Amino acid sequence: MSKKGNEESIGTTPGISKKAYKDSLHKLQIELVKLQRHFIKCDDKILIILEGRDAAGKDGTIKRIVQHLSPCETRVVAVGKPSDRDRSSWYFQRYVPFLPAAQELVLFNRSWYNRAGVERVMGFCTDTEYEEFIGSVSDFEHMLVRSGIKLLKYYLDITKPEQKQRLNARNRDPLTQWKVSSLDNLALKKWRRYSLARDQMLTHTHNPIAPWTIVRADDKHLR
Repeated sequence: MSKKGNEESIGTTPGISKKAYKDSLHKLQIELVKLQRHFIKCDDKILIILEGRDAAGKDGTIKRIVQHLSPCETRVVAVGKPSDRDRSSWYFQRYVPFLPAAQELVLFNRSWYNRAGVERVMGFCTDTEYEEFIGSVSDFEHMLVRSGIKLLKYYLDITKPEQKQRLNARNRDPLTQWKVSSLDNLALKKWRRYSLARDQMLTHTHNPIAPWTIVRADDKHLR
């Protein structure tokens, strides 16, 4: 994974005009509709995981993916805080009910990788729980793939200045107040710890069966 120097260079690609962006988006969304028709016909089970720092653009990305897809075969999952029962259960158990059946596309807006990210950085899990997760997550994902689920994992990566700008904009915009959380300020203060947690997560969980795709997301239109 990129180190600090490379992180600061993310987003230096020349921008794209609004017209070119809309034209490209329209064409890509048409292809997504065609793709959905194909995997419905083939009884495919598609699971997409989107991870990234706070304000990396996961919500916007998902919105544009599902905008013209069939709502009957498309689900977006954002699992909330664990209950007391969840905390006493097998870690992956609360995610299993949301896995796709035949003909379904499921998008996880954050996923079981919370344990390797925010839970690790903020101390919401113990070292033992973290080590158990890191040691078992690839086996869990390989089991999903063997069962016929097509698993796609994306990590949206942004630079620290871009995250700061987006979090400030989020606080000012009354339409995005629902996104504001008590952890936003800590996201910037703990930038290096999040970077380390990200690097460790990618190192341990990137493999040929369930690989990660890193998306440079400073420029929302280009990603």
